[in-house]
Amino acid sequence: MTGTLRGLRPVHEIRQIPPEAEKLNYSIGLPGGAYCAGTARSVVRSLLTRHALSDLCETAALAASELVACAHRFTPDKELMLKIRRQFDALRIVVYDQHPAHSSPEASEECRHRRSRGMWLLAAAVEACGGDWGLTPVLTPLGGTKSWALLPR
Repeated sequence: MTGTLRGLRPVHEIRQIPPEAEKLNYSIGLPGGAYCAGTARSVVRSLLTRHALSDLCETAALAASELVACAHRFTPDKELMLKIRRQFDALRIVVYDQHPAHSSPEASEECRHRRSRGMWLLAAAVEACGGDWGLTPVLTPLGGTKSWALLPR
């Protein structure tokens, strides 16, 4: 034997087995910037197609794009975390941003209200398919916001 492994097939002969829908669970860091909304759309479409969830592609891509765009409006050029997961017969799309904590509950509620008004397209798309969406402050000393969409399948 001269450095080769016997019994292994060449890579081009190995049949690619697509991942199962139930195993969809990804976390992706985005560097921040307006272009990240387009990146989120592309990533979500690609992952859902690969995991045989193409029927959710358009709504999920729109949801991810809107969540990222809203996070960018409130935390421009700050890193974001995009999570895509299939769990309990639903697709969950979550975006974490670095929005600073507010000094008062009133300021926090006003900010939440402004964010919610800006997500009218997300609300319409998600509610049309029987899903849900929302946002909540992340309970850390530095703050942050978790915004999410839930799409049933």
